Amino acid sequence: MIAPEKPVLLTGASGTLGRILTVRLTALGWSLRATDVVAYPGELPSKASFELADLEDNEAVRRLAEGCGLILHFGGVSTEQSFDAILGPNLRGCFHVYEAARRERARVVFPSSVHAVGLYERTAILDQDCSLRPDGYYGLSKAYGELLARMYWEKHAVESVLIRIGSVLPEVPDERILSTWLSHDDFVRLIQRCATAEQVACSVVWGASNNSRSFWREDARQRIGWAPLDSSDDQADRVRGQVTNDPVAERYQGGKFVSVDFTRKDFVPGAVFPRGA
Repeated sequence: MIAPEKPVLLTGASGTLGRILTVRLTALGWSLRATDVVAYPGELPSKASFELADLEDNEAVRRLAEGCGLILHFGGVSTEQSFDAILGPNLRGCFHVYEAARRERARVVFPSSVHAVGLYERTAILDQDCSLRPDGYYGLSKAYGELLARMYWEKHAVESVLIRIGSVLPEVPDERILSTWLSHDDFVRLIQRCATAEQVACSVVWGASNNSRSFWREDARQRIGWAPLDSSDDQADRVRGQVTNDPVAERYQGGKFVSVDFTRKDFVPGAVFPRGA
């Protein structure tokens, strides 16, 4: 695939997924304008520049986005934290990114998450238009990002691909992730298609490889021309029986994130989550 002609802004470049993208995309010829609130670990590839910046600094985000045709917005808090910890980087920061995209007429790739739908039971099979059911403040920030993207598409024609990422890992560590696993190669190929697809509008794609145990089915992958090539199926025997002792985590798609500050004495009523809702 041909690399984008304009520079690409990558927020969250020092994080786990940001480092994968920095290394892999520059090797494919992409020119990255990388940024994070912490220093980039290790040696920066030659086709990437890096600048320390806080997503809460609107002027810094605006300046970094100047001249970019694509923003890969992977910055922000990536674990379940207090609302106050998530409010600035994940909500205000996301707003700053979309304002920059509106000014530059740039496309945005927004990594949503399984945690935006984490309170569905694992027996539910979800399509792209299912109701959002965030499992905590982190998942709530991802649901907010999806709604923000939708508003910017409908009001300002800012295109977005919203990737509901499952688990981007080298290999599957336990039984739950047989359903949510996304290989590094499939992840990078998905980002490439987000950049090169002719039109994406505001599209939702489930970020998982071709796993037969997936919780998810229909999405916009045909629109952007992506089909995962890898699968967790050949790892099933290795992780059989590797589960937690937490009945809440084992019941819901969001896993252990659901258990954080879960105060109900019973489970969320199953009738709320019909299969295929």
